[in-house]
Amino acid sequence: MADSKFPVPEDGASNPVRVDATDLAILAELGQDARVANNVLAARVGLAPSTCLGRVRALQARGIIQGYEARINEKLLGVSVNAMISIVVAAHARDRMLPSAQALGALPQVRDVFVLGGTPDLLVRVATSTIDELRDFVARHLGANPAFSSTQTSIIFEHLR
Repeated sequence: MADSKFPVPEDGASNPVRVDATDLAILAELGQDARVANNVLAARVGLAPSTCLGRVRALQARGIIQGYEARINEKLLGVSVNAMISIVVAAHARDRMLPSAQALGALPQVRDVFVLGGTPDLLVRVATSTIDELRDFVARHLGANPAFSSTQTSIIFEHLR
């Protein structure tokens, strides 16, 4: 059974959705390889294949598993610059923070948007082909936006999972 990256509920702990150590092991395995065959997954977590399939379907039905994603090697597609951009939303635009975050998330260069508590207000991961394209993105979509009072861009050298 794989080590889980999810906390194991303690006796008496209150969880919004009840899961056990086996469910957490299934989630950890699927987090590593969502395309793993059910019989292989079942063997890894110590279940019969039919039981394992039933548990995966139950995790999906309960909304714990929301979908499956492909990890894409963006370098092979010409993306060579990744950056994290911290954004502070101006005081006069606080009521528009979530719509501003959603608008950023719709831009093709944006990979992730995090709405945070504290400072900064937003953290945005951006992927571009060149530094010049990143600079243009920041100027056009962030610097020119009066809802944002400041930004700070940090280049990502490596992303380790």
